[in-house]
Amino acid sequence: MLEINNLKVSTNGKLILNGISLSFSDKKVYAIMGPNGSGKTTLAYSIMGHPDYRVEEGKIFLNGEDITQLQPHERAKKGMFLGFQNPVEIQGLPVLSFLKATYTSVKNSNVSTYVFNKLLKSKLEEVGFGSELLNRNVNEGLSGGERKKLEVIQMYVLEPTHVILDEIDSGLDVDSLESVAKAIKSYHTKYSSSLILVTHYARILRYITPDKVIVISGGRAVAEGGPELADKIDREGYGWLQQVEGS
Repeated sequence: MLEINNLKVSTNGKLILNGISLSFSDKKVYAIMGPNGSGKTTLAYSIMGHPDYRVEEGKIFLNGEDITQLQPHERAKKGMFLGFQNPVEIQGLPVLSFLKATYTSVKNSNVSTYVFNKLLKSKLEEVGFGSELLNRNVNEGLSGGERKKLEVIQMYVLEPTHVILDEIDSGLDVDSLESVAKAIKSYHTKYSSSLILVTHYARILRYITPDKVIVISGGRAVAEGGPELADKIDREGYGWLQQVEGS
């Protein structure tokens, strides 16, 4: 289980998360929703230990262990994974070299290139994507959809148990959204203990049904519900939050 206890987080001297407490149980799918600037991405980055996000108060626990002070690579070795909303372009770094180096670090296993390529081939077959991205540099010149597919490929290669995907649906056309969502759903069924989808819109939730929808506003969790809450947001937007927060 992943637990967030009274978390207060600041970045650039501004408090973004204001005492948020959440728990994410094994084998469940969670959707974190909310208007722009509500703290969704800050929550995702804080869980993964991004150095630009300072924990002012509160704790983060993974399977009962306090990981609040662990570095991102230490959290990754414990089975955590964050898929970025805007994956960084790394000029001149081939995808194959990047994936092998990441696998070696997270798994602490210095496999041969032959063994890794064989593993990667099996993962591409499993995820259902082509191999064309392997011949590119990391996100260099890639479209939004290609970048998100590369994030999913990384997930399959590393096999994390606790997956956080920050707006994985942004920048995807209809066909790409369907293929990415299908790959994520398949992965969760086979590998992950918990799946957290941070999203502004409900469209990816048409393909991956969440067990719980959590709405964040003003750095706090202000509403929780089932898939019907995502449907409400899809129909009405976030205007109704003013009544919730004022009550």
